[in-house]
Order: sequence, then C-alpha cells, then structure tokens
Amino acid sequence: MDNMGKIEEFRPKDSEKITINLGFIDLGHIDLLVQEGFYSNRTDFIRAAIRNQLDRQNDAVKQSVARRQLDLGMRQYSRKDLEAAQRAGETIHIQVLGLAVIAADVSPELARKTIASIHVLGALQARPEVKAALSDRIR
Repeated sequence: MDNMGKIEEFRPKDSEKITINLGFIDLGHIDLLVQEGFYSNRTDFIRAAIRNQLDRQNDAVKQSVARRQLDLGMRQYSRKDLEAAQRAGETIHIQVLGLAVIAADVSPELARKTIASIHVLGALQARPEVKAALSDRIR
C-alpha cells in the first residue's frame, strides 16, 4: 500500500520537554527534598517551583498578554479555518501564549497562502513540512 500523500491524525502533546542545567548544590538540595518525601521526583519539584514563580508574576503576565493581544491557552487552526481566510482574501497572524496547533490536514501551500506570521510563546505543533514552509514567518 502506498503511504505517499497520506495524512496521519495529529494529536497535540500535553507538555513539552525542556533541558536545564543546574549547579551541583542546587541539584543536591532538590535530591534531599525528594529523599525526604517533599516531592516525588526532581521533575515534580521543578514543576512546583515554576508554578510558584508564575503565580508570583501573575499580574504582570496578565498585563503583558492583554498588551500583546495574545490568545491564551491552546489554539488550533484547522484546514477549514485557513480555507475560510483564503476565500475572504485575508491572512492570519498567529499570536499564542500556550500551544498553537496547525491541523494535520493543512498543506504547506495552504499554510503559506494564509498564515502571515507566527509568534508563539510556548509550543507550535504542526507537520514538519508545514513548519518548513512557514519558517520565514515564525519568530
């Protein structure tokens, strides 16, 4: 069976993996708290620390999101959305804080014709061919 041209269903991930470098003393403190049962593992500690910092800066984040006119959360762009923009002679400026998803059935050609710019603070999920076609518009 020929798989050329087959579009597989795209399911967004619910998280993104990152890598950080920590000093040995900081890492030792984290390991001690894990051993003492305060956290189940290093990742649990790091997530809690990040959430605490985000909570502390919540007002500043809200003001910045409003000022920059960012969509907050997950925003999906379907083939129908982009085809509607194309019929209307409009282009889309994607501005998301969170997760922006360009659906799996969106062709690179349709994406180039309808998406003028992409600014995502978080993660952009799209097929590799679509990301490549939009590479000059992603900042």
